[in-house]
Amino acid sequence: MAAELVRGQNHPLPWTRLEIRVSAGEPVVAGATLGDDRGRVRGVEWVAHPGSPTLPGLEVSQQAAADHRLAVDLDALPDTVHRVSVLLALPVGVGGPGSFRALPAPFIAVTGLDGTEVAGFTITGLDTESAVVALELYRRQDAWKVRAVGQGYAGGLADMLTDQGLPEARELAGVIEDAVARGLARSVAPPPRPADGTRVRTAPHGESAQSAPTGPGGAARPAPAGPADAARDAGPEGQPVPAPREPGGPVDYTHPGRRTSAPPPPPPVAPAAQPGQAPRPVAGDATGWSMEERLYNQVWGMFEDLARTTAAYRSAVDFADSRMEQELDKVLSDPRSRIGGTGDAARDTARAKHADLIGQARAALDRDLAQLAAEADVVEPALPPAFAAWSSPVWQAYRAPMEIPMALRLGDLHLPERIDLRIPMLVRLPLERGLWIDSGKALTNTFTDAAELRRLAVDTAVAHTARLLAAYPAGEFSVHVIDAAGSAAAAFAPLVSADVLTRPPASGAAGVSEVLARLTQRVDLVQMAVRGGAADALPPDLDVAEQLLIVNDFPHGFDDRAVTRLRYLADEGPAVGVHLMMVADREDAAEYGPLLDPLWRALLRLTPVPDDHLADPWVGHTWTYDPPSFPPGSDVLRQVLDGVAAARRNGGR
Repeated sequence: MAAELVRGQNHPLPWTRLEIRVSAGEPVVAGATLGDDRGRVRGVEWVAHPGSPTLPGLEVSQQAAADHRLAVDLDALPDTVHRVSVLLALPVGVGGPGSFRALPAPFIAVTGLDGTEVAGFTITGLDTESAVVALELYRRQDAWKVRAVGQGYAGGLADMLTDQGLPEARELAGVIEDAVARGLARSVAPPPRPADGTRVRTAPHGESAQSAPTGPGGAARPAPAGPADAARDAGPEGQPVPAPREPGGPVDYTHPGRRTSAPPPPPPVAPAAQPGQAPRPVAGDATGWSMEERLYNQVWGMFEDLARTTAAYRSAVDFADSRMEQELDKVLSDPRSRIGGTGDAARDTARAKHADLIGQARAALDRDLAQLAAEADVVEPALPPAFAAWSSPVWQAYRAPMEIPMALRLGDLHLPERIDLRIPMLVRLPLERGLWIDSGKALTNTFTDAAELRRLAVDTAVAHTARLLAAYPAGEFSVHVIDAAGSAAAAFAPLVSADVLTRPPASGAAGVSEVLARLTQRVDLVQMAVRGGAADALPPDLDVAEQLLIVNDFPHGFDDRAVTRLRYLADEGPAVGVHLMMVADREDAAEYGPLLDPLWRALLRLTPVPDDHLADPWVGHTWTYDPPSFPPGSDVLRQVLDGVAAARRNGGR
């Protein structure tokens, strides 16, 4: 599975011959620079751009385009080159957008020559910048990696090239701009918007876009990458990234995670129940190669629809409030209208306009929410086990899958405008970041029993673990547990009794040290094998399955050495199949100070009780996260774990 990078994150490159694919929505200029061991560009001969598109081991596009493919052969680069920086810039002097905030966030992917994606990066948070260093390929100890950069420059190409140490930066920027201007007749524009009421619906992780019916309210619905990715972009505390806005124009809610090659079209949409009504919802009406992918894209299309229609409602309410305040202030500022019937009539008129605007906005919101609720009622029963709620009947016929699904459900999300409309929260597999199940005191504002909260946190961790075990083919996912104080023995009992753990839960300082040492060694061995291209040299007894380490009651039983190993696993483990799930209260580890801040930032925070802590990066809504829960009296957890254990005993059958 491809890695979805965030700013600053790196990922190893398995090949030296690569393509870099750019999707920007509007024509942009793509180029690349070569850097030495200090990252400096030595001269104009180290810059590939439309006027000089080829260098040894590197070729870029010769014109501005909405989509680009750059060819890279790392083995063909000069020995003095240690870095390749990919640059994007807006054409100047052509009447186009002057900054990236007017465009959907660009997406850039590193792929093999066969199109297999290695890593992708959505460049969010751009504002007044007109040029950006998208990512860089860099040499580290004779191995190449890719790093997501996303560094923007309001001063455009000249400032960007100057920052890379090029003495002739401004002269070269002028040359590039001239070359782009001469080639604008050849520039590749984005696909036109259809005018027949259809929409282009793009898939965040599938290879993407076909026409599909309009969503609620008739607006286009590009499917976003989802709130888990949103939380990643927004940071561990869910800080939102501002949505791009044109001066005097509407907010653009288009999510940046889109691709350009088109998979097979979705199935036909059912006709409207009556003329003039919205089409009846159909499960799987998004684009994708498989039904699983179409359902995944549809779920996140619903998420984006809910975000957009709620943002429109809230914006309309804010406008109505502001307009009424202005009209009332105007009445009060005129001494003649402060007394008598004239002032009262003006105030009544202002309040009536306010009520009318609010009523129209609420009617549009209710219409859209009703359509989304109808779609959710159709989609939820059609979801496969990895996407389904624990209450779904699909679990009654559970069988271990033959392949890893593309995503996993970690709970639900909703907004206060309609709390019964829940959107599944899906994250891509394999996990690209660990999970932190918060048992912290901050949640006791709404849940006063701290001991019960800790118990619920461990139960939530077990539910997530059971779903991960059920999502993977038999034998391809191993689970380790550290319960240093033994305080969660009852909660972990279902995993122990089903015999799905690699070993019994580790306890005490010695147990903590042994588990961390074993997993750290595995990370080191796999990293060395990957870097050396010698995967067949791994020890024959090495467990090649994906690994999950559950740590309960941290930091009990941890010394400084153990904490360092834990941080190492959180940082380096996901890239080589070792994942971390913490069940902890951050305040309990306050004695370590800022030492653990990188650990917390590396994990996706989830809660055992409903909590408002996730934000999407487009409009900044605060979403309420609802953790997964089993139906009262249900035995589905035992059934699923027994099914996992049986599949392991029977060789996957």
